[in-house]
Amino acid sequence: MKTRRHFLQSSTSLIALPALESLGFRRFASAATPVTPPKRLVFLGFGWGITTETWFPDIKQPGVDYTLPEGLKPLARHKADFSIVQGLWNKHSNEGHAGSTYWLTGANRYAEPGQNSHNSISADQVAAAQLGLHTRFASIQLNGSENAESSGHGPGLSMAWSVSGKPVAGEKGPLAAYHRLFSKDTTPIEQQKAMLAQKRSVLDTVLENAKAMQRGLGKTDTAKLDEYFQGIRDIETRLAKDEQWIGVPQPKAPLAEPSSSLAGREEIKIMYDIILAAIQTDSTRVLTYRQPVSTLLTSIGIKVAPHDMSHYHSTLGEKLEASKQRDLTQSDLLAGLIDKLKTTKEADGTRLFDHVALAYGSNLRTEHSLDNCPTLLTGGGAGIKLGHNIVTPKDTPLCNAWLTLLHGIGVNVERHGDSSGVLKEIVA
Repeated sequence: MKTRRHFLQSSTSLIALPALESLGFRRFASAATPVTPPKRLVFLGFGWGITTETWFPDIKQPGVDYTLPEGLKPLARHKADFSIVQGLWNKHSNEGHAGSTYWLTGANRYAEPGQNSHNSISADQVAAAQLGLHTRFASIQLNGSENAESSGHGPGLSMAWSVSGKPVAGEKGPLAAYHRLFSKDTTPIEQQKAMLAQKRSVLDTVLENAKAMQRGLGKTDTAKLDEYFQGIRDIETRLAKDEQWIGVPQPKAPLAEPSSSLAGREEIKIMYDIILAAIQTDSTRVLTYRQPVSTLLTSIGIKVAPHDMSHYHSTLGEKLEASKQRDLTQSDLLAGLIDKLKTTKEADGTRLFDHVALAYGSNLRTEHSLDNCPTLLTGGGAGIKLGHNIVTPKDTPLCNAWLTLLHGIGVNVERHGDSSGVLKEIVA
Protein backbone atom coordinates (compact mmCIF):
# COMPACT_ATOMS: atom_id res chain seq x y z
CA MET A 1 0.00 0.00 0.00
CA LYS A 2 1.27 3.47 -0.89
CA THR A 3 1.45 5.62 2.22
CA ARG A 4 1.28 9.38 2.38
CA ARG A 5 4.91 9.41 3.53
CA HIS A 6 5.93 7.36 0.47
CA PHE A 7 4.03 9.75 -1.80
CA LEU A 8 5.66 12.84 -0.28
CA GLN A 9 9.09 11.29 -0.69
CA SER A 10 8.38 10.82 -4.37
CA SER A 11 6.95 14.32 -4.55
CA THR A 12 10.26 15.67 -3.30
CA SER A 13 11.98 14.01 -6.22
CA LEU A 14 9.50 15.61 -8.59
CA ILE A 15 9.92 19.08 -7.14
CA ALA A 16 13.66 18.86 -7.70
CA LEU A 17 13.37 17.84 -11.32
CA PRO A 18 12.88 21.23 -13.00
CA ALA A 19 16.53 22.00 -12.21
CA LEU A 20 17.34 19.50 -14.94
CA GLU A 21 16.83 22.31 -17.43
CA SER A 22 20.52 23.00 -16.91
CA LEU A 23 21.27 19.98 -19.08
CA GLY A 24 20.41 22.17 -22.09
CA PHE A 25 18.59 21.30 -25.27
CA ARG A 26 20.21 19.41 -28.06
CA ARG A 27 19.88 20.87 -31.49
CA PHE A 28 21.90 23.51 -33.30
CA ALA A 29 19.15 25.82 -34.48
CA SER A 30 21.13 27.46 -37.28
CA ALA A 31 21.87 24.09 -38.91
CA ALA A 32 18.72 24.36 -41.02
CA THR A 33 18.00 27.99 -41.81
CA PRO A 34 14.38 28.39 -42.89
CA VAL A 35 13.70 29.92 -46.29
CA THR A 36 11.21 32.31 -44.73
CA PRO A 37 12.39 33.82 -41.43
CA PRO A 38 10.32 32.59 -38.47
CA LYS A 39 8.10 34.80 -36.34
CA ARG A 40 9.33 35.87 -32.91
CA LEU A 41 7.48 37.27 -29.91
CA VAL A 42 9.13 39.45 -27.25
CA PHE A 43 7.59 41.02 -24.13
CA LEU A 44 9.50 43.72 -22.22
CA GLY A 45 7.86 44.59 -18.91
CA PHE A 46 8.65 47.09 -16.17
CA GLY A 47 7.17 47.95 -12.78
CA TRP A 48 6.00 51.19 -11.16
CA GLY A 49 4.42 52.41 -14.39
CA ILE A 50 5.15 55.65 -16.21
CA THR A 51 4.48 59.40 -15.93
CA THR A 52 0.90 59.60 -17.14
CA GLU A 53 0.98 63.27 -18.10
CA THR A 54 4.10 63.00 -20.30
CA TRP A 55 4.15 59.40 -21.59
CA PHE A 56 0.76 59.03 -23.28
CA PRO A 57 -0.03 60.96 -26.48
CA ASP A 58 -3.09 63.21 -26.47
CA ILE A 59 -6.24 61.09 -26.88
CA LYS A 60 -7.63 63.91 -29.05
CA GLN A 61 -4.91 63.11 -31.62
CA PRO A 62 -5.64 59.52 -32.67
CA GLY A 63 -3.99 58.09 -35.76
CA VAL A 64 -0.61 58.94 -37.26
CA ASP A 65 -0.69 62.73 -36.90
CA TYR A 66 -0.08 62.92 -33.18
CA THR A 67 2.51 64.84 -31.22
CA LEU A 68 5.08 62.58 -29.64
CA PRO A 69 4.95 63.17 -25.86
CA GLU A 70 7.99 64.14 -23.83
CA GLY A 71 8.50 60.70 -22.29
CA LEU A 72 8.76 59.03 -25.71
CA LYS A 73 10.97 61.67 -27.40
CA PRO A 74 14.03 59.34 -27.59
CA LEU A 75 11.90 57.13 -29.85
CA ALA A 76 11.27 59.94 -32.37
CA ARG A 77 13.35 58.30 -35.12
CA HIS A 78 11.11 55.22 -34.88
CA LYS A 79 7.77 57.06 -34.65
CA ALA A 80 6.47 55.43 -37.84
CA ASP A 81 7.39 51.98 -36.53
CA PHE A 82 5.60 51.67 -33.21
CA SER A 83 2.07 52.25 -31.96
CA ILE A 84 0.83 53.39 -28.58
CA VAL A 85 -2.42 51.73 -27.52
CA GLN A 86 -4.50 53.53 -24.89
CA GLY A 87 -7.50 52.36 -22.86
CA LEU A 88 -6.36 48.78 -22.11
CA TRP A 89 -6.58 47.08 -18.73
CA ASN A 90 -6.83 43.75 -16.91
CA LYS A 91 -10.21 44.08 -15.21
CA HIS A 92 -9.52 41.41 -12.57
CA SER A 93 -6.16 42.80 -11.51
CA ASN A 94 -6.35 44.71 -8.23
CA GLU A 95 -2.79 44.36 -6.95
CA GLY A 96 -1.25 47.82 -7.05
CA HIS A 97 2.30 46.56 -6.59
CA ALA A 98 2.24 43.98 -9.38
CA GLY A 99 3.50 45.40 -12.65
CA SER A 100 3.97 42.04 -14.35
CA THR A 101 2.30 39.25 -12.34
CA TYR A 102 -0.94 39.40 -14.31
CA TRP A 103 0.29 41.52 -17.22
CA LEU A 104 0.46 38.67 -19.73
CA THR A 105 -2.27 36.47 -18.25
CA GLY A 106 -5.32 38.66 -17.60
CA ALA A 107 -6.23 36.20 -14.87
CA ASN A 108 -8.77 36.64 -12.09
CA ARG A 109 -6.61 36.13 -9.00
CA TYR A 110 -9.72 35.12 -6.98
CA ALA A 111 -11.06 32.63 -9.53
CA GLU A 112 -10.22 29.68 -7.28
CA PRO A 113 -12.18 29.56 -3.98
CA GLY A 114 -9.90 29.79 -0.97
CA GLN A 115 -6.98 31.17 -2.97
CA ASN A 116 -5.86 34.77 -3.27
CA SER A 117 -3.13 34.38 -5.89
CA HIS A 118 -4.61 32.33 -8.71
CA ASN A 119 -3.02 32.88 -12.10
CA SER A 120 -3.30 31.38 -15.59
CA ILE A 121 -1.10 30.85 -18.62
CA SER A 122 0.78 33.88 -19.95
CA ALA A 123 0.68 34.91 -23.60
CA ASP A 124 4.35 34.07 -24.15
CA GLN A 125 3.79 30.47 -23.04
CA VAL A 126 0.79 30.16 -25.36
CA ALA A 127 3.12 31.17 -28.20
CA ALA A 128 5.95 28.95 -26.97
CA ALA A 129 3.78 25.83 -27.27
CA GLN A 130 3.83 26.38 -31.05
CA LEU A 131 6.86 28.54 -31.86
CA GLY A 132 9.12 26.57 -29.53
CA LEU A 133 8.78 23.21 -31.27
CA HIS A 134 11.89 23.65 -33.41
CA THR A 135 14.23 25.64 -31.17
CA ARG A 136 16.59 24.63 -28.38
CA PHE A 137 14.54 26.59 -25.87
CA ALA A 138 10.77 26.79 -26.23
CA SER A 139 11.01 30.15 -24.48
CA ILE A 140 13.50 32.17 -22.48
CA GLN A 141 12.55 34.14 -19.36
CA LEU A 142 14.87 36.97 -18.32
CA ASN A 143 14.88 38.94 -15.08
CA GLY A 144 16.76 41.89 -13.69
CA SER A 145 19.53 41.08 -11.24
CA GLU A 146 17.77 42.93 -8.41
CA ASN A 147 14.83 41.92 -6.24
CA ALA A 148 11.70 41.91 -8.41
CA GLU A 149 9.43 43.48 -5.80
CA SER A 150 11.72 46.51 -5.43
CA SER A 151 11.05 47.13 -9.10
CA GLY A 152 7.27 46.88 -8.70
CA HIS A 153 6.75 43.55 -10.43
CA GLY A 154 4.86 41.57 -7.81
CA PRO A 155 4.84 37.78 -7.23
CA GLY A 156 6.30 35.41 -9.80
CA LEU A 157 9.63 33.90 -10.84
CA SER A 158 9.55 35.80 -14.14
CA MET A 159 6.81 37.30 -16.31
CA ALA A 160 5.91 33.80 -17.56
CA TRP A 161 3.23 31.51 -16.12
CA SER A 162 2.59 27.91 -17.13
CA VAL A 163 -0.58 26.35 -18.51
CA SER A 164 -1.54 25.48 -14.92
CA GLY A 165 -0.92 29.05 -13.74
CA LYS A 166 2.35 28.27 -11.98
CA PRO A 167 5.35 30.62 -12.11
CA VAL A 168 8.04 29.80 -14.66
CA ALA A 169 11.61 30.39 -13.52
CA GLY A 170 13.79 32.99 -15.24
CA GLU A 171 17.48 33.84 -15.58
CA LYS A 172 18.60 36.53 -13.14
CA GLY A 173 20.78 39.11 -14.84
CA PRO A 174 22.84 39.14 -18.06
CA LEU A 175 25.57 36.72 -16.98
CA ALA A 176 23.09 33.97 -16.07
CA ALA A 177 21.21 34.58 -19.32
CA TYR A 178 24.43 34.41 -21.33
CA HIS A 179 25.47 31.08 -19.79
CA ARG A 180 21.99 29.66 -20.25
CA LEU A 181 22.09 30.38 -23.94
CA PHE A 182 25.72 29.87 -24.90
CA SER A 183 27.74 27.93 -22.30
CA LYS A 184 28.96 24.57 -23.57
CA ASP A 185 27.86 21.36 -21.87
CA THR A 186 30.99 19.21 -21.56
CA THR A 187 29.18 16.21 -20.06
CA PRO A 188 29.81 13.12 -22.26
CA ILE A 189 26.80 12.25 -24.41
CA GLU A 190 26.39 8.76 -22.95
CA GLN A 191 26.39 10.23 -19.48
CA GLN A 192 23.79 12.77 -20.52
CA LYS A 193 21.59 9.96 -21.85
CA ALA A 194 22.04 8.00 -18.61
CA MET A 195 21.09 11.04 -16.54
CA LEU A 196 17.94 11.58 -18.59
CA ALA A 197 17.00 7.90 -18.28
CA GLN A 198 17.40 8.13 -14.52
CA LYS A 199 15.18 11.19 -14.34
CA ARG A 200 12.53 9.47 -16.44
CA SER A 201 12.64 6.51 -14.08
CA VAL A 202 12.08 8.78 -11.06
CA LEU A 203 9.27 10.53 -12.91
CA ASP A 204 7.58 7.22 -13.74
CA THR A 205 7.70 6.20 -10.07
CA VAL A 206 6.20 9.50 -8.99
CA LEU A 207 3.42 9.15 -11.58
CA GLU A 208 2.53 5.66 -10.41
CA ASN A 209 2.35 6.81 -6.79
CA ALA A 210 0.15 9.76 -7.73
CA LYS A 211 -2.26 7.60 -9.70
CA ALA A 212 -2.51 5.18 -6.77
CA MET A 213 -3.79 8.02 -4.61
CA GLN A 214 -6.51 9.13 -7.04
CA ARG A 215 -9.20 6.79 -5.80
CA GLY A 216 -11.39 8.09 -3.01
CA LEU A 217 -10.18 11.68 -3.04
CA GLY A 218 -12.55 14.59 -2.44
CA LYS A 219 -13.19 17.34 -4.97
CA THR A 220 -10.56 19.72 -3.60
CA ASP A 221 -7.88 17.03 -3.39
CA THR A 222 -8.73 15.80 -6.88
CA ALA A 223 -8.21 19.31 -8.22
CA LYS A 224 -4.85 19.52 -6.46
CA LEU A 225 -3.82 16.17 -7.87
CA ASP A 226 -4.85 17.25 -11.38
CA GLU A 227 -2.56 20.22 -10.95
CA TYR A 228 0.17 17.84 -9.85
CA PHE A 229 -0.33 15.73 -12.99
CA GLN A 230 0.01 18.87 -15.09
CA GLY A 231 3.35 19.49 -13.41
CA ILE A 232 4.44 15.99 -14.36
CA ARG A 233 3.38 16.57 -17.97
CA ASP A 234 5.39 19.80 -18.04
CA ILE A 235 8.48 17.95 -16.85
CA GLU A 236 7.93 15.19 -19.40
CA THR A 237 7.88 17.85 -22.11
CA ARG A 238 11.17 19.31 -20.89
CA LEU A 239 12.77 15.86 -20.75
CA ALA A 240 11.66 15.15 -24.32
CA LYS A 241 13.22 18.48 -25.34
CA ASP A 242 16.47 17.50 -23.63
CA GLU A 243 16.56 14.22 -25.53
CA GLN A 244 15.91 15.99 -28.84
CA TRP A 245 19.01 18.18 -28.43
CA ILE A 246 21.53 15.65 -27.07
CA GLY A 247 24.74 15.83 -29.07
CA VAL A 248 23.96 19.12 -30.80
CA PRO A 249 26.40 21.86 -29.73
CA GLN A 250 25.13 25.23 -28.63
CA PRO A 251 25.76 28.10 -31.07
CA LYS A 252 28.75 30.37 -30.78
CA ALA A 253 27.86 33.48 -28.84
CA PRO A 254 27.70 36.55 -31.08
CA LEU A 255 28.70 38.77 -28.15
CA ALA A 256 31.25 38.70 -25.34
CA GLU A 257 30.45 37.33 -21.91
CA PRO A 258 28.96 40.18 -19.86
CA SER A 259 30.37 41.36 -16.55
CA SER A 260 28.72 40.12 -13.37
CA SER A 261 28.74 43.64 -11.94
CA LEU A 262 26.36 45.23 -14.46
CA ALA A 263 23.33 46.96 -12.98
CA GLY A 264 20.59 49.35 -14.01
CA ARG A 265 20.94 51.10 -17.36
CA GLU A 266 23.96 49.10 -18.56
CA GLU A 267 22.35 45.86 -17.46
CA ILE A 268 19.23 46.54 -19.51
CA LYS A 269 21.33 47.57 -22.51
CA ILE A 270 23.32 44.31 -22.43
CA MET A 271 20.19 42.26 -21.81
CA TYR A 272 18.72 43.74 -24.98
CA ASP A 273 21.87 42.56 -26.81
CA ILE A 274 21.36 39.08 -25.34
CA ILE A 275 17.75 39.07 -26.53
CA LEU A 276 19.00 39.98 -30.00
CA ALA A 277 21.63 37.22 -29.84
CA ALA A 278 19.05 34.63 -28.75
CA ILE A 279 16.92 35.52 -31.77
CA GLN A 280 19.88 35.71 -34.19
CA THR A 281 21.00 32.18 -33.29
CA ASP A 282 17.39 30.93 -33.33
CA SER A 283 17.96 29.55 -29.84
CA THR A 284 14.39 30.59 -29.06
CA ARG A 285 11.58 32.54 -30.70
CA VAL A 286 9.77 33.62 -27.54
CA LEU A 287 11.29 35.83 -24.83
CA THR A 288 10.14 37.82 -21.83
CA TYR A 289 12.22 40.31 -19.85
CA ARG A 290 11.14 41.53 -16.41
CA GLN A 291 13.21 44.69 -16.25
CA PRO A 292 14.85 46.29 -13.22
CA VAL A 293 13.66 49.72 -12.13
CA SER A 294 15.29 50.29 -8.74
CA THR A 295 18.87 49.85 -9.99
CA LEU A 296 17.99 51.76 -13.16
CA LEU A 297 17.19 54.81 -11.04
CA THR A 298 20.42 54.47 -9.08
CA SER A 299 22.45 54.08 -12.27
CA ILE A 300 21.22 57.42 -13.64
CA GLY A 301 21.81 59.28 -10.39
CA ILE A 302 18.27 59.29 -9.00
CA LYS A 303 18.03 58.92 -5.23
CA VAL A 304 14.24 58.81 -4.98
CA ALA A 305 12.95 55.35 -4.00
CA PRO A 306 11.07 53.70 -6.90
CA HIS A 307 7.84 53.25 -4.95
CA ASP A 308 7.94 56.86 -3.78
CA MET A 309 8.60 57.96 -7.36
CA SER A 310 5.39 56.29 -8.48
CA HIS A 311 3.52 58.53 -5.99
CA TYR A 312 4.75 61.71 -7.66
CA HIS A 313 1.21 63.15 -7.72
CA SER A 314 1.34 63.80 -3.98
CA THR A 315 4.34 66.14 -3.97
CA LEU A 316 5.47 66.59 -7.60
CA GLY A 317 8.94 68.18 -7.50
CA GLU A 318 11.75 65.66 -7.12
CA LYS A 319 9.48 62.62 -7.47
CA LEU A 320 7.94 63.89 -10.69
CA GLU A 321 11.34 64.69 -12.20
CA ALA A 322 12.59 61.22 -11.25
CA SER A 323 9.59 59.65 -12.96
CA LYS A 324 10.16 61.68 -16.13
CA GLN A 325 13.86 60.86 -16.21
CA ARG A 326 13.06 57.16 -15.77
CA ASP A 327 10.72 57.34 -18.79
CA LEU A 328 13.35 59.04 -20.96
CA THR A 329 16.01 56.49 -20.06
CA GLN A 330 13.76 53.53 -20.70
CA SER A 331 12.64 55.03 -24.03
CA ASP A 332 16.25 55.64 -25.05
CA LEU A 333 17.17 52.03 -24.29
CA LEU A 334 14.18 50.76 -26.26
CA ALA A 335 15.12 52.99 -29.20
CA GLY A 336 18.57 51.39 -29.19
CA LEU A 337 17.05 47.90 -29.34
CA ILE A 338 14.79 48.89 -32.23
CA ASP A 339 17.86 50.30 -34.03
CA LYS A 340 19.54 46.90 -33.83
CA LEU A 341 16.41 44.98 -34.85
CA LYS A 342 16.28 47.15 -37.96
CA THR A 343 19.96 46.85 -38.88
CA THR A 344 20.26 43.10 -38.24
CA LYS A 345 19.63 41.11 -41.41
CA GLU A 346 17.91 37.77 -41.77
CA ALA A 347 19.31 35.04 -44.05
CA ASP A 348 17.02 36.22 -46.83
CA GLY A 349 18.20 39.82 -46.54
CA THR A 350 15.13 41.18 -44.76
CA ARG A 351 15.33 43.04 -41.46
CA LEU A 352 15.00 41.12 -38.22
CA PHE A 353 12.59 43.88 -37.17
CA ASP A 354 10.12 42.73 -39.83
CA HIS A 355 9.75 39.30 -38.23
CA VAL A 356 9.51 40.27 -34.55
CA ALA A 357 6.38 41.24 -32.61
CA LEU A 358 7.46 43.21 -29.54
CA ALA A 359 5.31 44.51 -26.69
CA TYR A 360 6.65 46.97 -24.14
CA GLY A 361 4.73 48.08 -21.07
CA SER A 362 3.34 47.31 -17.65
CA ASN A 363 0.24 46.28 -15.76
CA LEU A 364 0.65 49.46 -13.70
CA ARG A 365 0.09 52.96 -15.08
CA THR A 366 1.34 55.03 -12.17
CA GLU A 367 1.07 55.06 -8.38
CA HIS A 368 -1.28 52.07 -7.85
CA SER A 369 -3.44 52.72 -10.90
CA LEU A 370 -4.23 49.64 -12.97
CA ASP A 371 -6.31 51.24 -15.71
CA ASN A 372 -4.96 52.37 -19.09
CA CYS A 373 -1.94 50.08 -18.94
CA PRO A 374 1.01 51.68 -20.77
CA THR A 375 1.29 49.68 -24.00
CA LEU A 376 3.74 50.17 -26.87
CA LEU A 377 3.76 47.70 -29.77
CA THR A 378 6.48 47.50 -32.41
CA GLY A 379 8.01 45.16 -34.97
CA GLY A 380 6.52 43.87 -38.19
CA GLY A 381 6.10 40.25 -37.10
CA ALA A 382 2.40 40.39 -36.25
CA GLY A 383 1.33 42.56 -39.17
CA ILE A 384 -0.28 45.22 -36.98
CA LYS A 385 -0.67 48.94 -37.65
CA LEU A 386 2.47 50.86 -36.70
CA GLY A 387 2.99 54.59 -36.32
CA HIS A 388 -0.40 55.16 -34.70
CA ASN A 389 -1.77 56.64 -31.50
CA ILE A 390 -4.58 54.16 -30.97
CA VAL A 391 -7.32 55.06 -28.50
CA THR A 392 -9.57 52.12 -27.66
CA PRO A 393 -12.88 52.28 -25.80
CA LYS A 394 -12.31 52.64 -22.05
CA ASP A 395 -11.60 49.37 -20.24
CA THR A 396 -10.86 47.33 -23.35
CA PRO A 397 -9.21 44.05 -22.19
CA LEU A 398 -5.43 44.19 -22.42
CA CYS A 399 -5.61 40.54 -23.46
CA ASN A 400 -7.27 41.67 -26.70
CA ALA A 401 -3.87 43.07 -27.64
CA TRP A 402 -2.12 39.80 -26.73
CA LEU A 403 -4.69 37.80 -28.67
CA THR A 404 -4.08 40.03 -31.70
CA LEU A 405 -0.31 39.52 -31.48
CA LEU A 406 -0.76 35.76 -31.11
CA HIS A 407 -2.96 35.63 -34.20
CA GLY A 408 -0.52 37.85 -36.07
CA ILE A 409 2.39 35.47 -35.53
CA GLY A 410 0.29 32.46 -36.50
CA VAL A 411 -0.88 31.18 -33.10
CA ASN A 412 -4.62 31.02 -33.72
CA VAL A 413 -6.04 30.42 -30.27
CA GLU A 414 -9.71 31.28 -29.78
CA ARG A 415 -9.13 33.52 -26.77
CA HIS A 416 -6.59 34.45 -24.13
CA GLY A 417 -7.24 35.45 -20.53
CA ASP A 418 -10.28 37.73 -20.37
CA SER A 419 -10.08 38.72 -24.04
CA SER A 420 -13.28 39.60 -25.83
CA GLY A 421 -11.78 39.37 -29.31
CA VAL A 422 -8.89 40.72 -31.36
CA LEU A 423 -8.08 44.41 -31.12
CA LYS A 424 -9.56 45.56 -34.40
CA GLU A 425 -8.02 49.01 -34.00
CA ILE A 426 -4.49 47.63 -34.56
CA VAL A 427 -5.21 45.01 -37.21
CA ALA A 428 -3.61 46.27 -40.43
